[in-house]
Amino acid sequence: MSDNTGNSPFTARTMAVLLTIAIVSFGAVMVLAGWAPELRDRNHAGGHPFSTSALGFNGIVQLLEDQDYPVEVSRLEHRLERRDWGLMVVTLSPWGMGDKLQDITLQPTTLIVLPKWTGQTDPFNARRQRDTRFMQARRLNDLLDRLDIAGEIGRIDVPGRTYTPFGRMALKPDLKMQVIRSDSLEPVAWTDDGILLGKLDDRDIYVLADPDMLNTFGLAERENARFAVQLMDWLRYDAEEPIIFDATLHGFVRSESLLQMMFDIPFVGATLAAFAAAFLLGWAALVRFGPTARETRVIALGKQALVDNSAGLFTMSRRETHLAPGYLTMMRRRVAREIAAPKTITEAQLSALFDRLGPEEQSGKTFSQIERGLRTASASREELMTRARELYRWRRDILRRSTHERK
Repeated sequence: MSDNTGNSPFTARTMAVLLTIAIVSFGAVMVLAGWAPELRDRNHAGGHPFSTSALGFNGIVQLLEDQDYPVEVSRLEHRLERRDWGLMVVTLSPWGMGDKLQDITLQPTTLIVLPKWTGQTDPFNARRQRDTRFMQARRLNDLLDRLDIAGEIGRIDVPGRTYTPFGRMALKPDLKMQVIRSDSLEPVAWTDDGILLGKLDDRDIYVLADPDMLNTFGLAERENARFAVQLMDWLRYDAEEPIIFDATLHGFVRSESLLQMMFDIPFVGATLAAFAAAFLLGWAALVRFGPTARETRVIALGKQALVDNSAGLFTMSRRETHLAPGYLTMMRRRVAREIAAPKTITEAQLSALFDRLGPEEQSGKTFSQIERGLRTASASREELMTRARELYRWRRDILRRSTHERK
């Protein structure tokens, strides 16, 4: 039977294709693992800035963007408590906000928008709300307690006039206007029956009692939309100050994992550089080492083992550079035998004969020129290898030429 154990079942092209597919697939899995949460549809019904439903606040975001306001939706929790500047708009939902508010110290300037409505998500369209109704007042009063506001929620008939910093306005919330009756808030916009927009005494934290002034359904009324835009201008210190709508309290927290940071700006450059370096190292290893060596005997036999062992001894004794004269003598005898030179010829006559056979094609050196570099010990291992290769190529060239002449 023939021995085919050394033959690879795959060609180099097949292995290159398989390796490319594996690298691309691994990279795709890593990217998707880091960015999978970002690919979800965030537009589902609710009182958050991604929602386009009637109770959502994506309408005010788009309205401000269309008027070239610096507006953004934040998904980073730390911006509620630490940010360079900007007006933070925090919209609250009917459920689960009390505990979150207690754990957060809001940084000024912040506008808190209280909830007013509750309902269910349409099972056939997650972007819509159905069965909306007033939120229980006691739950809103609990939220006020968590905000350290002494007061209570009131729902009054829509007044003909509301007093605002921009003059009296005919605001039109749906069904009833939601207000706060409190002595701990400084009125900013109010009616005769309560406060629509109030400010905490000790810091620039504002509370908007009725979300219909900002939500998508309420913005359908022109006066409400005008109030919303003027309110944003009034709360900011500068026209360049950004308006930031928080989405983290509604569960839209952006993951800050290391895996995602690797593929995000500004770290994506370092990631690409690392992948390029890994690719180049792999390519260098592939070119350097080539195919896998076949398994050999633990104790080698034959001429190759004798040569390897002898070479190892010379290396250990650091006598490699002294091999030049011996290698020259061996090659002279070998070439003389191969060209059938007379045995009685002198060394000088043999060198002259070798010169007449022609030079080495790559360097153009004759045998005598190559011989002079090998008569004494070489200065270094690299010099020895260079001169030995020249002699080897000269012998190969003259043998090839003599073979062609005989043919």
